[in-house]
Amino acid sequence: MMSTPLAAALLPLALLAPAAASSAPVTPRAPVASPGSAASSGSAASPVSVVEAAFDPATAFVPPTAVSYADDLVPYGARTRIVTDRSTSGRTVLTMTVTGLAPDHEFPVHLHTGSCGADPASSGPHYQDAVDPVQPSTDPAYANGRNELRLALRTDAHGEGIATASVPWQPRPGEARSLVMHAGTPAGPHAAGDRAACVKLEK
Repeated sequence: MMSTPLAAALLPLALLAPAAASSAPVTPRAPVASPGSAASSGSAASPVSVVEAAFDPATAFVPPTAVSYADDLVPYGARTRIVTDRSTSGRTVLTMTVTGLAPDHEFPVHLHTGSCGADPASSGPHYQDAVDPVQPSTDPAYANGRNELRLALRTDAHGEGIATASVPWQPRPGEARSLVMHAGTPAGPHAAGDRAACVKLEK
């Protein structure tokens, strides 16, 4: 008969045991990044930067990263990926990949000083390592493929293409803000030098 009071006395202690265990300190876990929450693949201080964007109209409500001024050559929704590699001192390698553009077409592409805007002229002149004191620059001593970063981007029958250019210098910070695709030839209603599209490289 003595076991019943003893069991009753021990019951409260048994009920307290789980609560005591749950109050043990817990080591916090480091946050785990969810898929798709990766950080930007480049920054102004990074030796390699990547810009990926779809081309949108210049009149879009939110100013787009990639602007098309000629949707017959660069249709809205076409995509580009631009990798700028400055990991080697005194050298810049730029690679542009595109999908969804006009097929079998060659676009002259140049690094420009200004940013993209509703006005195609917003991107300014070609970026030059040694700046021609006479603008617009036509002197071949300045307007050449060594002093400017130029690509010849040709699309295949599916509108896809890739082009790479390398120059023995690195752009001055804040002075090479966009990559401009010119209409090229044959360009239908467009003059060869018309700006068909623009991609922002810097804000």
